[in-house]
Amino acid sequence: MNRFASALSLHPVPAHAVGETAGEVLERLDAEDPDLLVCFASPHFVGALDDMVHAMRNLLDPSVLLAVTTGAVVGDAREVEDGPGFAVFAARLPDARLTPVALRVEETPDGASVVGWPDLDGAPETLLLLADPFTFPLDSFLRRLNDDRPGLTVVGGCASAATRPGGNRLALDDRVVADGAVGVFLEGAAVRTVVSQGCRPVGQPLVVTRSEGSFIQELAGQPALDRLRELAEAVTDDERELLQNGLHLGIVVDEHQADFGRGDFLVRNVIGADRDTGAIAVGDRVAVGQTVQFHVRDAAAADEDLRALLAGAEGDGALLFTCNGRGRHLFGTPDHDAGLIAEILGPLPAAGGFCAGEIGPVGGRNFLHGFTASLALFAEGAEPSSAGAP
Repeated sequence: MNRFASALSLHPVPAHAVGETAGEVLERLDAEDPDLLVCFASPHFVGALDDMVHAMRNLLDPSVLLAVTTGAVVGDAREVEDGPGFAVFAARLPDARLTPVALRVEETPDGASVVGWPDLDGAPETLLLLADPFTFPLDSFLRRLNDDRPGLTVVGGCASAATRPGGNRLALDDRVVADGAVGVFLEGAAVRTVVSQGCRPVGQPLVVTRSEGSFIQELAGQPALDRLRELAEAVTDDERELLQNGLHLGIVVDEHQADFGRGDFLVRNVIGADRDTGAIAVGDRVAVGQTVQFHVRDAAAADEDLRALLAGAEGDGALLFTCNGRGRHLFGTPDHDAGLIAEILGPLPAAGGFCAGEIGPVGGRNFLHGFTASLALFAEGAEPSSAGAP
């Protein structure tokens, strides 16, 4: 009996899209109801998501339903970047405990606070999380979660169907909202995460010797900008062009390692430099003593990174949260990430969306990423695990 199923409809009429996907899921699951159903709807269906969710629940009767509107959707090996698309992933998880969660921000006398955290009887290994980027503070939420629940892996992404608050939709079971976050805790489910940040390192790791907030003033005792100039002089012409157009900084997450490789760095944008002081500005806080390494990103680096990470992965079903800056915009051809998953792991039920921020673990801690492909791989019998690299 199949444990996982996926379906994709390109029909512009919501009722038809629901009928096509629900029928295919029922057929693939041998008419068994799924425990988990995750739906991804393109912007064309924002106004109809209430009705679509209600219909999917009536037809499939899942224990937990999640839905999100995204700028583009993924179904199996296909990425639908233009036109309507409705993709669903269904899983039968008979040995797992599923705990749904709906989070929102409320103002309290002590300031804004995230409310809605459920009482957890057990110790879930995974939180599948979908969030609205305009109304939910994912960065601070994940930092708190890393400290409070260090063994919990969080994977998911941000809605991306709208460019302003109020335009996205999230659903948990029969409730559809335009803000906050929805998700499900999974305990006893075999889920492995793969987080491909799409970069490759250049040069050598360097220790931050002077910094303030997100400004790095010195690297290994020299002005940070001087270190960058040294790197630019040492690399090839092609790499120099990448440094000019796609410069990033990798920050080591676990400093206790002797060597650092793929999956050990949290990649952040280099967003500016001060020629007078020699400092560089990075899209995150960097402390003195942390190890960093410059990274570059282009289509070739992103392809190489995802291939390397998938080479050691296995799964029987997949959820893909890929950045809305990837796809044709980055690779120049359609279906790159979804197609690569099918190529390396073999054809497997998969669904997902193009997100305005992707969630996944690096170095044992959960982060919000950009330009990343974050993948949740479900297995039928393996023990659950998570990693930024195999």
